Amino acid sequence: MLNTTTEAYQLLSQLGASERLLTHVKLVGEAADMLITGFENMDLAFDANLIRLGAAIHDAGKILHPNELDGPGSLHEPAGEKMLLGQGVQSIVARCCVSHAQWQGEGLSLEELAVATADKLWKGKREAELELKLIHAIAQQKHIDHWEIFTSLDDLFETIAAGGSERLERSRYKTNS
Repeated sequence: MLNTTTEAYQLLSQLGASERLLTHVKLVGEAADMLITGFENMDLAFDANLIRLGAAIHDAGKILHPNELDGPGSLHEPAGEKMLLGQGVQSIVARCCVSHAQWQGEGLSLEELAVATADKLWKGKREAELELKLIHAIAQQKHIDHWEIFTSLDDLFETIAAGGSERLERSRYKTNS
């Protein structure tokens, strides 16, 4: 069972994560933290720790499929979930290994959509369909029309994406801290 991102990073290290993979998940975590702050400012009911843990472990399967760290592929998704479940990680957290990439499906939680969004925004990429799904989930929770929050969330997404170049630069040269 994981309770903190420190525990998540330690588990990834014990399982053989490269420094590059650890740097990547920490940078996605920075984007996730910015989303969390935005959500807190909206008085949303959500599990911030699930978002943080999901961001920390979402690419765990790339330990087993390191070629997918630089190239395409989806083998890491179910492999990561299975590996983490085998380590006793909560299923709701381990599921982020799959849901961060398969966000088009139905039934994803606000937290899973946030992890998937952070995984795009960290590098400056905007994914309109995903962002709209997250906006819709938030609007449903708040019982408001999505247009009432669209602009503020779009601004938040743009602010996070604007730091993408800098985070990408750090992903190339930063060593694990």
